[in-house]
Amino acid sequence: MATVETVRGAIDVDRLGPTLMHDHIFILHPEYMQNYGRGAWDEDERVADAIDKLRSLVGKGIRTIVDPTVLGLGRDVPRIQRVAAGVPELNIVVATGIYTFHDVPLVYHYRGPGLEVDPDGTDPMVTDFVRDLTEGIAETGVKAAFLKCAVQEAMSPGVERVCRAVARAHRETGAPITTHTNARARSGRAAIELYRAEGVDLTKVVIGHCTGTGDLDYLTEIADSGAILGMDRFGADPDTAGLDAQVHTIAALCERGYADRMVLSHDADCFNDLFGPDALAVSARLRPDCHYEFLSDTVLPALRAAGVRDTDISGMLVDTPRRYFTRA
Repeated sequence: MATVETVRGAIDVDRLGPTLMHDHIFILHPEYMQNYGRGAWDEDERVADAIDKLRSLVGKGIRTIVDPTVLGLGRDVPRIQRVAAGVPELNIVVATGIYTFHDVPLVYHYRGPGLEVDPDGTDPMVTDFVRDLTEGIAETGVKAAFLKCAVQEAMSPGVERVCRAVARAHRETGAPITTHTNARARSGRAAIELYRAEGVDLTKVVIGHCTGTGDLDYLTEIADSGAILGMDRFGADPDTAGLDAQVHTIAALCERGYADRMVLSHDADCFNDLFGPDALAVSARLRPDCHYEFLSDTVLPALRAAGVRDTDISGMLVDTPRRYFTRA
């Protein structure tokens, strides 16, 4: 029977239920925070706030949140364990990988094939990712269930190295991949090209943030590769495609038979220090609709009003996430 790892251990994939496939709990930069001030961050207060928000999400019928917070975004699994303990009805799935738009983290700069340290060895990123997936993250006993990387625009040498390490960890373990992309820059194409060359099973790849464009030719090209479209920035992109356009795009893709190639989410969080010391106030002003309940309260009714069938909505929330996490 197929299982998937969560913060509380492995569960049957059938227990995932309605799933938000790309939502963070916390995005933090602790080195900056430790040196330049904690701003609005208070550990106990923010953990309690996250528990409250996630309990409300459970009340909307969501049973799983997939959190793609990795190195570069402040992954802290013991903190997520505290949150998970307060929301026992919710599955929280965590990732391994690296989030960078340009260079590899400096700790990897000198190590690996062709580099000054261990030039003939395996890339240490691959070793670290595989350990997170097979043994657990740090000393927590929590195993990552998927891999995460980013292709924002150009495929820089650092981004390419991370993506190839992710691809090789996928080949070794069968773990699926989620990729941050920029839909306006059509950067999903570069990701697909690299994964295909690396022998990745493209049906186990989510090309994220496809809500940022209404270009159906681009979106169907990605879906026709076998990959899954991450329609996962509802409320997070007020400066790009608005809700009406996003709903229209999903309805058009469903009409063309691509409902089974999409997943849904917000790219929301409970706290994000990218917005500086006044993070909570700035986020509320810039992204008032970017919260966990926006999909249930606003997006799903709009999709139904646009003619998207409940079976297609269930497919995007339940069936495709289950298939994505079911390893061969």
